[in-house]
Amino acid sequence: MDLKDIDLNLLVIYHHLLMERSVSGAAAKLGLTQPTVSNALKRLRTLLGDELFLRTSRGMEPTPYASQLAEPIAYALSTIHNTLNQQTTFDPTTSDRKFVLGMTDLGEIELLPKLMQRLENIAPGVTLSTVRSNSDSLRNEMEAGHVDLAIGLLPQLKTGFFQQRLFMQSYVCLFRTGHPLAKGKITQRQFFDADHAVVVSAGTGHAQIDDIIESKGPGRRIRLLVPHFVAVGHILAATDMISTVPELYARRYAEPFKLSYAPHPITLPKIGINLFWHAKYHKEPGNQWLRNIIFNLFSTPSS
Repeated sequence: MDLKDIDLNLLVIYHHLLMERSVSGAAAKLGLTQPTVSNALKRLRTLLGDELFLRTSRGMEPTPYASQLAEPIAYALSTIHNTLNQQTTFDPTTSDRKFVLGMTDLGEIELLPKLMQRLENIAPGVTLSTVRSNSDSLRNEMEAGHVDLAIGLLPQLKTGFFQQRLFMQSYVCLFRTGHPLAKGKITQRQFFDADHAVVVSAGTGHAQIDDIIESKGPGRRIRLLVPHFVAVGHILAATDMISTVPELYARRYAEPFKLSYAPHPITLPKIGINLFWHAKYHKEPGNQWLRNIIFNLFSTPSS
């Protein structure tokens, strides 16, 4: 097959179909109509002699051939994009660039206020957008340049990525002030007998902590499962449930929500929170600038 036979736009549509796993999702990302994306997929199927994507209950699943094409096409598109938009310098005082960061909602709570305050002073035109760092597509999105940096404990980001330690995170028990357990040291028996509110955050350091807790006892009496930390303070303040949370979170919300926290009765390891970026963007000026800002703001001497 000759390159002259390939319409580059077809490969762009293929890449977004791979990321979104739906015609409507790809169309929305590209600002196109669904018929336009469907017609492009039809053309690409004819050109490559493969179905490429099959409709399933989980969305548009790639065929083995489509999966085989994923990495080289993502790399080629990223290379073309970066070449056409290459910058040798980055001036934060005049830039209107939009950076995308992968982080959990807890990361947003802890890091974004201070980071945005800093950017307001030194880069007034720069904007940030966040995506979840536990997304299955994060690795591909960072490789393609759609996500600039990611923060957290992210074991899936190894080969092809750089990382830099920001800080170590420890865990405590959090509960309302006046809770029956707020009388001293909490025993493991008291911990497992209590009602728990648990934040489910697959693929993160918090999920690893949950696995360790479950391996140490008879199992918690879990009364509530939530997918984020945003509501935890409100929930604990109004109930007798307890929750295992990072100490930074406990410190921030103990006073506003009239909560108390205590050392965890189970010996839990500290979790390293790192800053990640793809090797392809190691020397990209804007990426270098933002990761230096983040490191200077949040790294601790003990890290």
